[in-house]
Amino acid sequence: YLFFSLSTPQENTDPQRTAFLLRKQWALYSVTPLYKFCDAHLKDYARLLSAFIAAEKQKGLAVEIGVELDIKVAVSSVPDLKGSDRDQAAILVQLSLRSPASLKNSEEKLVWSGCFCCVFGDHLSENVPEDFTCLPLFLVNGAESYTSLVGSWFQKTFDCCFRRLAISPLNLSWMATMWTGCKVDKSTSAVELIFSVPCQPYPLDISYAIHPEDAKALWDTVQKTPGEITQEEVDVFMDCLYSHFHRHFKIHLSATKLVKVSTAVASAHCDGMIKFLQSKYLTGVLMLLTELAISQIQ
Repeated sequence: YLFFSLSTPQENTDPQRTAFLLRKQWALYSVTPLYKFCDAHLKDYARLLSAFIAAEKQKGLAVEIGVELDIKVAVSSVPDLKGSDRDQAAILVQLSLRSPASLKNSEEKLVWSGCFCCVFGDHLSENVPEDFTCLPLFLVNGAESYTSLVGSWFQKTFDCCFRRLAISPLNLSWMATMWTGCKVDKSTSAVELIFSVPCQPYPLDISYAIHPEDAKALWDTVQKTPGEITQEEVDVFMDCLYSHFHRHFKIHLSATKLVKVSTAVASAHCDGMIKFLQSKYLTGVLMLLTELAISQIQ
């Protein structure tokens, strides 16, 4: 992983257009390439998906949302959400509830969002035939019942496959290290690491909070080449934190499992949940998640 790419601002990126991603909890999925997907047909896809959801609802398979409510589907392109010109523009799917009985301008309530994206993932698209579109990372915010419906329609329509994307303790330690090294204006957020201890009858969680300036100072002593991070440096950084913890509490964190990382940049959980907190570093975090999604597909 190259550290500079996490903090390189993208030209022509409008933070307003990607603000919908910030400060929400997103579930992560990997998606195999979509067959014969065309972003010129997004309005048609919205109409077909809407009809599919309505049909499933009538079958009684979908979540009961009340007789008086109707679901509106919007499918749109987010061209700002990509790493390079070779990446496919992100696709945003939104489900809103509205009341057909009331006026046309009645208030709609957004209940589910899903975003397909590819940030610096062009090495995947280079290896697939022309008829396929690569959007390997899928972010979801909303009820699982809607995720299941939308996923079913996309799988049937574009012959693709969705899988939950978990984040390993190794990748979480990379995230903790990378995000600690990011400069954030007036950061008050501690770097927090959550560890799970497998004990009976209930697992025990240990929370380890480090002042952001202390964590950054430690990282600055570990990092050899500005702009790059090696696995060895990640190991040294984490070992220093573990040693400090052991000195105070006589607990070996290396014997536990790292399950969550929270910083001023983002927070990530091993179950495949992410929360983006800084638009400045959004592209860099999405690049790392795109890489994880691609490695799961391959």
